[in-house]
Amino acid sequence: GPARAELGLDHPRAGDLVLLAPRDAWFAYDYWTDGDRAPDFAPTVDIHRKPGYDPRELFARPGATIRGATRVLQKKLGMRYLMDIIPLDTALVKGSHGLHAEAPEDGPVWICSEPGVAVTAMTAVKDAVLNLLAR
Repeated sequence: GPARAELGLDHPRAGDLVLLAPRDAWFAYDYWTDGDRAPDFAPTVDIHRKPGYDPRELFARPGATIRGATRVLQKKLGMRYLMDIIPLDTALVKGSHGLHAEAPEDGPVWICSEPGVAVTAMTAVKDAVLNLLAR
């Protein structure tokens, strides 16, 4: 409807339900309430088993250097291991990604060496690139 169009989400492939987190928050996928019962993939970089993007993968848990070195040693010795150096603390993440910038100067930047090629909306990047490649 009109609210989705206003956000640039009025598209046939857009979902029926769209959730936007506030700028200083994110949707954690944690479906457990006790860290001791977290699945084995939670403290690892595992994009195939996690149900979505996990920004905590940008951080390392305290003691990760020693823990990581131990895991590398286990690997060299042929032992099975989990590279479990990702923290489970959701408070480390201070915001979400993917929201439109509040001010245009805070938004994405288009840089091109060809004169006269300007992109005012990120939805126009594909056409601009295709036009440049066709030259």
